[in-house]
Amino acid sequence: MSPTPQRLQITAANPDPALLDLPWDVPLEQWPAETLAALPRGISRHIVRFARLSGRVIAIKEIGETVAYREYELLRQLGRLDVPSVEPVGVITGRRDPDGEPLEAVLITQHLQFSLPYRSLFSQSLRPDTATRLIDALAVLLVRLHLVGFYWGDVSLSNTLFRRDAETFAAYLVDAETGDLHDRLSDGQRAYDLDVARVNIIGELMDLQAGEFLDDEVDAVAIGDALAERYTDLWRALTEVESFGYGERWRVQARIDRLNDLGFDVGELDIMTDVDGTTVRIQPKVVDAGHHSRRLMRLTGLDVGENQARRLLNDLDEYRAATDRQAEDEAFVAHDWLTEVFEPAVRRVPKELRKKLEPAQIYHELLDHRWYLSQQQRRDVPMKEAAKSYVKNILPGRPDEQSILGVQASDLRETDVIPRVDDEIIG
Repeated sequence: MSPTPQRLQITAANPDPALLDLPWDVPLEQWPAETLAALPRGISRHIVRFARLSGRVIAIKEIGETVAYREYELLRQLGRLDVPSVEPVGVITGRRDPDGEPLEAVLITQHLQFSLPYRSLFSQSLRPDTATRLIDALAVLLVRLHLVGFYWGDVSLSNTLFRRDAETFAAYLVDAETGDLHDRLSDGQRAYDLDVARVNIIGELMDLQAGEFLDDEVDAVAIGDALAERYTDLWRALTEVESFGYGERWRVQARIDRLNDLGFDVGELDIMTDVDGTTVRIQPKVVDAGHHSRRLMRLTGLDVGENQARRLLNDLDEYRAATDRQAEDEAFVAHDWLTEVFEPAVRRVPKELRKKLEPAQIYHELLDHRWYLSQQQRRDVPMKEAAKSYVKNILPGRPDEQSILGVQASDLRETDVIPRVDDEIIG
């Protein structure tokens, strides 16, 4: 009997013809190893696989048709709102195996380069405060989601991907199937999301301790509580009403500067006075994240993380002062810094090693290494010398965060894959 032909339906904003070459008539957990990209996966309630497609990597999740379409649309909306989340590629339905039996629909997303699930991060030689830095990143992500009216419903480290952002991490939503988008969230919805996050994170950290990936002395409950505290502080800074006397109008700019320091731009501000005009009340009305990254993009065209941008802008300011060009147009100085400082430094890294980290992260680490050498040798070490030392002594030992290496595709199971410390893994 001849196989039953498939009648696939592909829903995608920019459909790639190469999608038709993938074995959609085979259950995802049985896909051949030569089709898969061996990447570390987080824990998921669904079957998830990574595959190569037209020179890139996509994540494929088997899920019910209705849920797949809903999550696809939610991810598209979050992308339009510029919220850190994975990019949806499409939904495929109508799958059947050779015997004509129906197979589940799949949601396809673009794999986020240079990112890792939290469990893989703990398999590397990271600093003891890694858990705290991940919590900080997740708190910022949750605040950004709530500001645009997104209720997550299942906040956890497992549903998040992390990318290095200078000395911190940036968090990205990777699973939106339990989410919902509203014009505005109630305090109860926000509180529920935060409580779910706290409980899930405590459980995930305890699981890491059971697997000996996290020191038993780490207080998982305290870290879960820290998420709530960090979230509450940031939410209050971004949304609370501030009152002051009419003669203290300088506090309006001070409030804006404070939000800029936190990495947020104020797009709109409500300013109200009382009847006799003696008291002023201000409240941010429209707040957009990415203050430093937008400024760096405007000046140099570099598209980097918020904390990477903050570090690069500091270096630009130091360059401007060192060359005595404070009176010149900032854009002209930024162009010279880019071509005379940043680009030459990154080019000193051999091409075969550049895939390990993003260029902005490499430059950040070069600055750190230069400072370390200068302190050690009690002199101002030139960037050329620092780059040579970094390439020789530091970068080769870093895990590969772009190349598809490490775990064998044939060994991938739906249980979590945690590479060894000496494995090279994709980010």
